[in-house]
Amino acid sequence: MPELLPLFLNLTGRRVVLVGGGRVAAGKLRQLVAAGAHLTVVAPEIREEIRTFEGEPERLVLHAREFEPSDLDGAWLVVAAATPDVNREVAAAADARHLFVNAVDDPPNASAYLSGVVRRDGVTVAISTSGDAPALTALLREGLDALLPRDLASWLARAREERVTWRRDAVPMESRKPRLLRALNELYTPEDSW
Repeated sequence: MPELLPLFLNLTGRRVVLVGGGRVAAGKLRQLVAAGAHLTVVAPEIREEIRTFEGEPERLVLHAREFEPSDLDGAWLVVAAATPDVNREVAAAADARHLFVNAVDDPPNASAYLSGVVRRDGVTVAISTSGDAPALTALLREGLDALLPRDLASWLARAREERVTWRRDAVPMESRKPRLLRALNELYTPEDSW
């Protein structure tokens, strides 16, 4: 597999098509709604928890029918959580429209891979195995979550403060990391350091 470009997408207010109406689709729906996407769900059968999703109703459109390539018109991203045959059809329609498609647990039909994610205090860490080993991705996510400092919010606040100074003083990029490390160490007394 080629090297992948890790990328964070701003989906707020953007249309995302979710093809599939089962348990896996329901899990993806929660992630996509949390990211601010406006979802169109297309599947012949749609699970009750998707139908009764407690999100903002104007952000969720349901089509209880087979997928049609025109469902992708105007979409920013596609998530295929259906059978391999349907995922293949979705991937072809997405490719023709220059759209990235995440085909859940179906790497041959995917051009984008959702990752294991740790979100804490304004910091997001994502882990991917390019769809080849989702269980390993989950284990690594849990491990990294355990390793991150519990006071990460103070790290982020200090980094923001330092950045303002660096930009004002035109501090070269290569000097910023050592300066940030010193600033973060100043957050701790010798008894607190790790």
